[in-house]
Amino acid sequence: MKVLIPTDGSADAQAAMQTALRLLSPADRHLDLLCVAPSYQKGAARKTYEQRILSETTEILERARAQITGNGAAVHLVTAVGSAAAAIVSRAPDYDLTVIGAKGRGAGANVGLGPVASRVVEHVAAPVLIGRELRSETGSRVLIAVDGSTASLSAVETLASLFDLRNCSVTLMHVAETPWIHLGLDENWETFDEEDKERSEAGAFEKQMTRDGELIIERARDVLRASGCAVETSVNEGNPSDEILSEADRGQYDLIVVGASGTRDLKHSMLGSVSAKIAWNAPCSVLIVREPL
Repeated sequence: MKVLIPTDGSADAQAAMQTALRLLSPADRHLDLLCVAPSYQKGAARKTYEQRILSETTEILERARAQITGNGAAVHLVTAVGSAAAAIVSRAPDYDLTVIGAKGRGAGANVGLGPVASRVVEHVAAPVLIGRELRSETGSRVLIAVDGSTASLSAVETLASLFDLRNCSVTLMHVAETPWIHLGLDENWETFDEEDKERSEAGAFEKQMTRDGELIIERARDVLRASGCAVETSVNEGNPSDEILSEADRGQYDLIVVGASGTRDLKHSMLGSVSAKIAWNAPCSVLIVREPL
């Protein structure tokens, strides 16, 4: 397993690294620690600048490596000069996972993404772990959002192959958008009499959505059977991103796993609205796995 872990020495970068070390499978870890120095600015003595920046990046990387020592991982230190986001995005395709801190230097809020993290999440096609501090001291609580898409199933497979789930409690969650969204009904659909619902097209549609959700859950559960983790399930209705974020907060989860669909070409990349909202607003770490090409 090859993992890219960029660091700028900030508390957010350190938290992301520590979260990754605890969540990832301990077997066959190859970790590349990357520190990107800003480009030379005119007006400063180039030689002096290069000496100083080399010293600073080396110190940051050595501090990070010291936190990993003893965990059995092969660690390689990598330096680069220029745009941090560009350096990470260009390297990420060569790795099984890229780990990024949510904010970076000078960040204040617990949620949101800094400029580097937001670009990495938007443009990296390989799996990305947005690492925030874990809530649980022992074991971990993982919320997997599944919607039946190829990206969603790939997210479950990535979790099962790269992460250590032996001491995790896992919840598979499917959220179906409420029928009135799809059928143009009034928002007071939920107040309708049950008999009226049963006889209506929307009622039949709602039942079918529930059945579909249960099948989606079972396919994801099949992928996790060999991991040995305890799995609970939940099929809900509502706005998917809102329901997932509410459950993550209410259940004190350490990690949300979500598949990301959206447009991609050589110049552009766009996350789906659900995965983007979760990445920005989650109270915990988020694993984002793109739809396979």
